[in-house]
Amino acid sequence: MIPNITRGSRMGGLMVYLVSTDADKTKNAHTDPHLVAGDAAIMAWYDDGVLDKDDAAAIAKHLDQPRKAFGVEVRVKDMVWDPVQKQRVFAGYKDASVWHCSLSLHAEEGALTDQQWGDIANDFVDAMGFTEASGKAQCRWVAINHGTSENGNHHIHIAVSLVREDGTKASTHGDYAKAQKTCRALEAKYGLEELSSVHATRGYERAEKATAARDQREMHRASLARKVRASASASGSEAEFVRRARDTGLLVRPRYAKNTTDVIVGYSVAEQPKPGERPIWFGGGTLATDLRLGQLRQEWTDTPQAATEAAAEWNAAARNKRKAFTNGRETRTPSADAWVEYTRNATALADQLRTIPRDDHATWAKAAREVSGAFAAWSYRLESTPGPLAATAAELSRTAQLRAPRQHSRPVALPSIAGTAMLFMAASSKDKTAAQTALMVQLINTAFAVYEMHAQSGRAREAQRIRAVVENQLAPFTATMPKAVTVGAEQHPAKEAAVRPRAVDIARRGMAPLRPGSVVPTTPTPATPAKTHQPSRNIGPGLDR
Repeated sequence: MIPNITRGSRMGGLMVYLVSTDADKTKNAHTDPHLVAGDAAIMAWYDDGVLDKDDAAAIAKHLDQPRKAFGVEVRVKDMVWDPVQKQRVFAGYKDASVWHCSLSLHAEEGALTDQQWGDIANDFVDAMGFTEASGKAQCRWVAINHGTSENGNHHIHIAVSLVREDGTKASTHGDYAKAQKTCRALEAKYGLEELSSVHATRGYERAEKATAARDQREMHRASLARKVRASASASGSEAEFVRRARDTGLLVRPRYAKNTTDVIVGYSVAEQPKPGERPIWFGGGTLATDLRLGQLRQEWTDTPQAATEAAAEWNAAARNKRKAFTNGRETRTPSADAWVEYTRNATALADQLRTIPRDDHATWAKAAREVSGAFAAWSYRLESTPGPLAATAAELSRTAQLRAPRQHSRPVALPSIAGTAMLFMAASSKDKTAAQTALMVQLINTAFAVYEMHAQSGRAREAQRIRAVVENQLAPFTATMPKAVTVGAEQHPAKEAAVRPRAVDIARRGMAPLRPGSVVPTTPTPATPAKTHQPSRNIGPGLDR
């Protein structure tokens, strides 16, 4: 259950919006707007009948009465964007006596009854401190159900007047964090699917989805995140990252510390715009929480020389000039031995993940980040349009993003597979090779480890999403791969690949069932075959979007 809090000053305007069924005046089509909960007085006056504009005005008048009777003002700081200073600045105070929160379920969870929503709403406002359960005078409030959103999410809206019955103001300090914590408790109490309190991913605006659908393309933020992730995972330094990002066709610009032109504290990227259009910029942190520059820098060398080289590349990118260095690592072709080395590293990583505690979130995030980066790089090299590799990269990236990374200890040392992204980015052609298959086997094993970690931690949604992408998208893709052999095996036939091809077979047939105490599957044949069509090797992979 996802809470979304906003503040305002016009209770009447909010109520009219919530009961409106005019599709031209609402973000989503509203149907059958009716009350599911509220303070005692409001519930004594109204039943569950459909509300109209007159009802909205009457309800708003009731909710607003204490504020008007006592003449109390509830104000918050008004921060506005200053284009000269290029930052938000204080512009005084504004009225904010209306507290509004929507509680939304994922579409897969279906709909709740009015009784269930009413119980949830009452518990929610109690926990938020707006009722007499807080030991203070109550706030007047109401909860309205007006149907399912266009994305299929069943939800309710809660409107609260922040002036209590005795004229005192209700505190909203820490309300965002408190709402999240309350929703986790209510999920457990009412048997709803529990969202992760550990991982958090960036959502997409409705307009972004609509524009992408209209233009028949992938959303910019999705493609940008994949290219940035691939470039970052393949790079051994910040300067190399900037060069690689530009090589993928991205526009890149730095964000400088205030009053400096050489201290880079962030970055933005954009796709190349069509002729006559302006680029649409996104900051690294808006792409994914683990793609902030500070997060990326934790994986790179930090020396004065590296900082100087990075600044030179950032400045060249900002001015759209040629690269400061033209003979970086990204210009060299990796040796064949590198494929063997990183396949062994990936094998060791999959094995070592068996020993990592499920609650070591930082270590699991790091492992997922590297595997996601490898699939992102492979997608960039092989897929002209987003396919199964892009889908796998996106799904694993969810585990790489921690809601509060500073609250977790540093990850333990693991065999590094960051270089696998470099190998895929440097591949000389789009042809699939046996060396790629050998490496893919171990990447799949690592994905299995992440899947079972989520399943054993009770995060059913995260586990199911990974399972679905492996069974429904990677499975057909693996059928098109050559037989897995180690690079160099042609010259040394006695040396067999140090990988188990069973992982590809599991990917084709379906993931192994969960077994307590095991993270990586050990049985070569899963109990339940995947319900996916198995295309021939002549059919290219597809992606249902």
